[in-house]
Amino acid sequence: MSTPFYVSPEQLMKDRAEFARKGIARGRSVLVLRYQDGIILLAENPSSTLHKIAEIYDRIGFAAVGKYNEFETLRQAGVRYADLRGYSYDRADVTARGLTNAYAQTLAAVFTTESKPFEVEIVVAELGRVAADDRLYRLSYDGSVADENDHVAIGGQAEAISQQLAAVSTADKPLAEAFAIGVRALSPTGGPLLPVANLEAAALDRTTGSHRTFRRLSDPAMAELLTTAQPGDGDRQQPAEGGGQPGGPVEQPGKPGKPGPADGRADSAGADS
Repeated sequence: MSTPFYVSPEQLMKDRAEFARKGIARGRSVLVLRYQDGIILLAENPSSTLHKIAEIYDRIGFAAVGKYNEFETLRQAGVRYADLRGYSYDRADVTARGLTNAYAQTLAAVFTTESKPFEVEIVVAELGRVAADDRLYRLSYDGSVADENDHVAIGGQAEAISQQLAAVSTADKPLAEAFAIGVRALSPTGGPLLPVANLEAAALDRTTGSHRTFRRLSDPAMAELLTTAQPGDGDRQQPAEGGGQPGGPVEQPGKPGKPGPADGRADSAGADS
């Protein structure tokens, strides 16, 4: 009779954590920054349909890296949670803290009980009525939660981006300057800026005048922000052909002509980003 194969609980947890970290490291990075009038969510993502940034509720945004099918499942669950709580109680009762707690429980349960953990990292951002009430929560694959302040980076180059921005504060800067700083941080060190066609961006903006504050940025709007940024706050980039749209965030449903999975990996059925 064969001897049962035994793995200690400690080794099992280490193996699962290493597996999840390797999967997340293959994804392109996401950066979330506070700025003067809100919060900007910025990702390297050439796909026009596989979004890494999304709206959860009126003042709550979602950004993620890792396996697309896994974080998309979490996004949808978050939308259902927010809608049910807002309908049952009040819209003000839907908070990033409550949503983060629900996500943390789900991720921790999967990590400890399932054979394969989720290969995801998530940022939940909530726009406060005033800047002091803004909230940024970072969730890891095992359900760990960190409360961030000025900015948070996740994905493959998160550590390098965090080090680059360690001495930078964007909370008191206008949108254009904060956006330029974010693009520079996501771009290769010493290299050119990422083209706006390879970027996905959205803002939670206090100046919208509506209870819905999430606005997705179009390619022309991103190019306009880069050209209007002050020198020294980010490299300048000429607007895309045809010119940019003046003003702030412009909502755009998609980016035509940029097919492909969100992080360029080959598995289209479970594309990772």
